[in-house]
Amino acid sequence: MGEYREIITKAVVAKGRKFTKSNHTVKPLHNPSSILGCWIINHTYEAKKIDKKVEINGAYDINIWYSYNNNTRTEVVTKTVEYCDVIKLKYRDQDCLDEHDVIAKVIQQPNCLECVISDGNMMVVHVEREFIVEVLGDTKVIVHVYPERDHENDYDWGFDVDDDDFEDLDPDFLDKNKDK
Repeated sequence: MGEYREIITKAVVAKGRKFTKSNHTVKPLHNPSSILGCWIINHTYEAKKIDKKVEINGAYDINIWYSYNNNTRTEVVTKTVEYCDVIKLKYRDQDCLDEHDVIAKVIQQPNCLECVISDGNMMVVHVEREFIVEVLGDTKVIVHVYPERDHENDYDWGFDVDDDDFEDLDPDFLDKNKDK
């Protein structure tokens, strides 16, 4: 075992990815005539590991601009939506010593695919989102050690000064700065 060393380091020990489509129903104050626009803002989320899965709890605001009263008036309706995405993990290191942190990255922010009028007075919003998660943990790495390596060459990086390095020096540099 003299030629090998065991190093404990933090590494990605598990990963997961999930794409989600969802539908949300919004009831406006007035019966809509047409949808003029729909956008999603204020997305927030938090991820935590539970057993062999990561749970992402988040929320976002859906804003729908619509017309009513036979397309003579407009209004914006807002609805805050909460969600919980559970992402299965695929482990690379089954013998991980300790799992520390969960990193969740948004690949696709919540995005409105379509907004339609349903039953005359309701609006249905089709939303997509996608996450990738990584779990960091302590793991053991075994490395080969070369004990007979020539350590004197470690300090020879070629930093010696050559005569060519002195060609651009101005010998009167100090004398010019004296008068100032």
